[in-house]
Amino acid sequence: MRHGRAAKAGTSFVQCQQCKKTLFAAEFETNLRVCGHCGHHHRLTYDQRIRYTFDEGSFIELDQELRSADPLQFPEYLDKHAQSVAKTGLQDSVISGTAMIEGIKVATAIADFHFMGGSMGSVAGEKFTRTLERAANSSVPAVIFCASGGARMQEGLLSLMQMAKTTAAVAKCQEKRVPYIAVFTDPTMAGVLASFASVADVIIAEPKALVGFAGARVSKQAQVGKAADDFQTAEFAARSGMIDRIVERRDLRTTLTNLVQMLGAHLRQGASVG
Repeated sequence: MRHGRAAKAGTSFVQCQQCKKTLFAAEFETNLRVCGHCGHHHRLTYDQRIRYTFDEGSFIELDQELRSADPLQFPEYLDKHAQSVAKTGLQDSVISGTAMIEGIKVATAIADFHFMGGSMGSVAGEKFTRTLERAANSSVPAVIFCASGGARMQEGLLSLMQMAKTTAAVAKCQEKRVPYIAVFTDPTMAGVLASFASVADVIIAEPKALVGFAGARVSKQAQVGKAADDFQTAEFAARSGMIDRIVERRDLRTTLTNLVQMLGAHLRQGASVG
C-alpha cells in the first residue's frame, strides 16, 4: 500500500489521535485501526477500507481513465493535485468499481480523505455518478463510502454541479428499485452531505464521525443559543433522524452484508457489471 499504514516498518507502537494513548501497532491493525482505549475510529485509506469490507481480491477498479482539469486556472491547484497524487498513489479522491461482499456483487465507490480532503470535483462526482448508474443498469446494490470536506473550490461551479448530477443518479437507482447504501465516515460534510449522501435508502455511520454542512466556525456564528455538546457528530445526526444507524467498524461488514442480502433479494442474481 502506498500510504496510510499505522506504523512504519520496525515500529511497534502508535499513538491514538484522540486520547493520545500509546497502542501496540499490531493490535491497532487487528482492531481495524480503532483505539482500544477510547474507541476512536481513525480515518482509513481507500485500500484499507476495501480490505476491511469486501471479499479478498474481489475489488475491481473501474473508471481509471478519468483525470481532473483546471477549468479556472486556479492558483497552485495543479501543484497541490500533483502533490496528492504523489503522496497517495491516487489520481483523485474517489476510487470506484465493483466488489463482492460475502459473495454478493455490489457497485461501490470509496472516498479517501487523504487526497485533498476528499473534496468532490468533476472526477469524484463522475465516479460517484457512474457507480450509481452502474448499480441501476446492472441491478446490483450500490455501496458508497463518504469521506469529504465538501466540494472542491478550485473547480468552482463545475464542482457544485456534481451535487445535482450525483443526486439525479440516485433517482435512477430508485426507478430500478436498486438499493443504495451510504456509509458516513469521518468527515462527511458540505456538498457531499447536501447531495447524494443524504438521499440513500439506508444511511449508516461510524461512531463520532463529523457530519454537517458548514464548518464548526461558520456554524457557531450562525447558531442561536447553545448547541448540543455532540453537535455535528454522527450521534447528533442519528438522534435527529438523519442517520439510520451508527455501526462500529468491527460490525460494518456484517451489517452491510445483511443489508445487501435483504434489500437486494429481489434483484437478478449474478448480474454482470461493466
